[in-house]
Amino acid sequence: NMEWITDPDIWIAFFTLCALEIVLGIDNIIFISILTSRLPVHQQARGRRIGLALAMFTRIALLLSLAWMMKLTAPILVVGSNEISGRDLILLVGGLFLMYKSVNEIHAKVEEADQPTKKVKKAKFSAIILQIILVDIVFSLDSVITAVGMVNEIGVMVAAVVTSVAVMMVAAGPISNFVNKHPTVKVLALAFLIMIGVALIGEGLGFHIPKGYIYFSMAFSVGVEFVNIRLKSRPETSKTTE
Repeated sequence: NMEWITDPDIWIAFFTLCALEIVLGIDNIIFISILTSRLPVHQQARGRRIGLALAMFTRIALLLSLAWMMKLTAPILVVGSNEISGRDLILLVGGLFLMYKSVNEIHAKVEEADQPTKKVKKAKFSAIILQIILVDIVFSLDSVITAVGMVNEIGVMVAAVVTSVAVMMVAAGPISNFVNKHPTVKVLALAFLIMIGVALIGEGLGFHIPKGYIYFSMAFSVGVEFVNIRLKSRPETSKTTE
């Protein structure tokens, strides 16, 4: 049955979902880039590839187990007037983990700046991959719930996830290099992740923070940072004689 090829609705849904998945995947890429920067240089690209491949498998596995996913949204305990579901618990734990890791990384960054001669201990590959799996699960939940809310066709959802992860794999290298080359961008990226952690905790507790606000503030901060980088990279004009 090849009718879908000529169905414009399916293509519109596919491209819209791809765009959305890529936007939702940006924080995933940033976190994977920051985690893998702790690895020895020769292992970083492999770590990013494995991390993003795991992100794709997690998303597809969640899409294919939609019945279980729907069970996740059923309340399992009540705190005060709040009903907390399995999804809420995952978001709460994920948000706390994101905040903890980001604050830790900022702390390490400041220590490095204070003691440039101090040798930075490289992380173990397996430990980093384990942390990436945890983060992938949290970000995949978000991405899959969005996909389910937008499209009914499971095939379209899986195709959009695979396409968006392919785009993320291409973008991960340049984004990682850029973040690692500019320490201020790295701190800014970590500040975003703290903000996303707070949003996830809020979501887990039933406070919905519209994603648009978060992405707008991120885009604005990045815009300001780009202007700073441009100004710094300009060759200093010869000072005019008084």
